[in-house]
Amino acid sequence: MTTACTTVTPSATARPAAATRHVPWRLSPNAAFLLQASMTLGFLAGSSAPTPFYAIYQRAWGFSSTMLTVAFGVYAIAVLLALLFGGRLSDHVGRRPVLIGAALAQAASMLIFASADGLQDLLLARVVQGVSAGVAIAAAGAGLLDIDKGRGALANSLAPMMGTAVGGLLAGTMIRYLPAPMHLVYAVLGVVFVMQAVLVYFMAETAAVKGGALASLKPRLAVPAGVRGPLLRVAPALVSVWTMAGFYASLGPTLLNGLSGGAGSVILGSSALFVLAGSGALAVLVTRNLEPHALLRLGAGALLVGMATAMAAVALREPGLFLLGTAVAGIGFGTGFQGALRTIIGLIQAHERAAVLAVLFVISYLAMGLPAMAAGYGVAHQGSIASTAYEFGSGVILLALLALFGTVRR
Repeated sequence: MTTACTTVTPSATARPAAATRHVPWRLSPNAAFLLQASMTLGFLAGSSAPTPFYAIYQRAWGFSSTMLTVAFGVYAIAVLLALLFGGRLSDHVGRRPVLIGAALAQAASMLIFASADGLQDLLLARVVQGVSAGVAIAAAGAGLLDIDKGRGALANSLAPMMGTAVGGLLAGTMIRYLPAPMHLVYAVLGVVFVMQAVLVYFMAETAAVKGGALASLKPRLAVPAGVRGPLLRVAPALVSVWTMAGFYASLGPTLLNGLSGGAGSVILGSSALFVLAGSGALAVLVTRNLEPHALLRLGAGALLVGMATAMAAVALREPGLFLLGTAVAGIGFGTGFQGALRTIIGLIQAHERAAVLAVLFVISYLAMGLPAMAAGYGVAHQGSIASTAYEFGSGVILLALLALFGTVRR
């Protein structure tokens, strides 16, 4: 990542915070842009990194499959609460202090993961990780738009998928090839988060600091009147793509290992989420010049075809076909999410960016977290992951049909 530094003059629309004026030099705007994109990527990589270890934790500590679902759900709930209470904070105190605090909290969560010796430590680490990620995603996303609205919209679509793809596969690869992986992966990520916090200190503030920071902590989903209609129109696309992401995050690794006859490795189990997020990131790059409405239509169609293919693969017990369906569904993930973001981003003012992005991610994480927790509960009580997968997959297909109908009707 380029970190060349230079002195920059704040734009007329962004007044730097008083706390930053004594710093004699700053990261260049391009370096600051890359830094904030890397933070979103890093936070999402950190959130998916523990996933390959869950089976190891379960064997070592002897907790039930239901508690595995709780470990997943706790993170999603923590992110939601952080978005509700702190999603608007950077619009009031600035992007820098929020991002510095969030990066240091992420580093602390890595330390808790590395030293965990029981389920309580795992849940605590997920809570700290979720709270800091929720606050940071809104602040970094708004900071990217402050610097460049066009590239910021692309980065906000791309970075979460790249982070999700990298985190789980990185952890799985370390388990297979490197010593002490359950400590090494967290140590590497912890160092990255500390370095990011240091670099943010040298970043120019891009938000116009204003009063009302304490009042902004009162939960309120703030959506400007001109954004409400478009947000309702893209909500089906947001819900469908993130529900599908929850399907793969909660059931994907176990399903893929089961389809391979139980002979799958940790890397193979991690590859489902990697293929999904990787194809989504590639789709974002390839289709970045399409109109938002075309992206929404393409996303709904690809999601429908991809999930139908994946469900057929479960019935036929074909892991290769499952990965093919996953790749097609990932195209739907990337294009659908990008279309929804670009529809909304062009309508919001600078001082509303973090608040509106917080609302978008609240919808997204609700769609991802609640069905995934329900799926885990179903597996634990039905005893059949295939039956739960059919139910979950059918729900995603129905949501994709609704999103596609909405785009065609428009």
